[in-house]
Amino acid sequence: MVRFSHLFSEGQLGALRLPNRCLVSSMTRASATEKGLVTEQMIGYYLEFAKGGWGGILTEAIYIDEKYSQGYRFQPGLANADQTVSWSRLVDAVHAGGTKILAQLFHAGAINQGNAWVEGSIAPSAIQPKGEQIGRYRGSQGPFQVPKEISQAEISEVIESFVRAAQNARTAGFDGIELHGANGYLPDQFLTTYTNQRTDAFGGSLENRLRFHVLVIQQLRKALPNFTIGVRISQTKVNDLEYNWPGGEADAQVIFPALEAAGVDYIHVAAHLGVSPVFSSDRSLSGLAKKYTCLPIITNGKLHDPALAESALAHGEGDFCSIGKGALADPQWPKKVLIGQSPIAFAPEMISPYATLDSYDDWRRRHGESKKAR
Repeated sequence: MVRFSHLFSEGQLGALRLPNRCLVSSMTRASATEKGLVTEQMIGYYLEFAKGGWGGILTEAIYIDEKYSQGYRFQPGLANADQTVSWSRLVDAVHAGGTKILAQLFHAGAINQGNAWVEGSIAPSAIQPKGEQIGRYRGSQGPFQVPKEISQAEISEVIESFVRAAQNARTAGFDGIELHGANGYLPDQFLTTYTNQRTDAFGGSLENRLRFHVLVIQQLRKALPNFTIGVRISQTKVNDLEYNWPGGEADAQVIFPALEAAGVDYIHVAAHLGVSPVFSSDRSLSGLAKKYTCLPIITNGKLHDPALAESALAHGEGDFCSIGKGALADPQWPKKVLIGQSPIAFAPEMISPYATLDSYDDWRRRHGESKKAR
């Protein structure tokens, strides 16, 4: 009998048939060139996952234009031809390793602490983000800048940039794309009450605040009718781990069906507390996504424990598990779990002083963890 039979069963994600339900979660690594090009180091990093037995890989967040979308220094982009070509080499390597890979498309909005293209930031409203810049991503650990309120014309331009970046992803050979609509970045800033004080069609009611997500997804689906398209959604943010949707489960009952109707093939639910129940229900946020849609749901958060990941799938909290820290610590997590071997445990030093591949490689050298050993 297969260990963890739910985790290691085949699954369908849009048009993609995946060999198991274990996905590498998107993780910001900030290790591209200053101009957002993929490096040889990045190719080696992703290739290890491709050889590690994962059902699929979700990339780190990739910015979409040469304007305001970049949020971190050394973040990769899919905004121009050179960036697209650099990703194609990585995608080819991952495919040769036997794994599917999806590009996560990103706009920082107000959460901007490093942009190679422009000064300043844009957001639904001119409200300074909570918290401080993130030190492990080379932030100053001081406050974020106050963004400029995005205009109606700029909203249209950003949506067009998402579509162009998705087309670039297809050109690069990616198997699909994921709209990063979570964690406090631009789409989530529209959805969140205190970051969206607009009085036009994008502000006020829940349906209006969700409009940006819906329009981006609709335009992506129109441009790429046969391409796998997903969306990542969350309540909490990188700069605010306390925020909850004000309407509780009633909001979930609106948000998840609206994303489904807009045309996504799956919903990726991010929750730093994992599959803990939310609101007054007995379900996690990903469990509510399953309750209110017919889509495949990726659940996320603290699932590096294979028993917890298996239980989450067995109890209907999701259809796939995306795993971040466990994948980072040991790219061969699925292979080891399948044969009953303990994966390498995550250590904070792997992302210290910065969450970069240099820090990761340095930790491995200091602890005798070579690529060959994996």
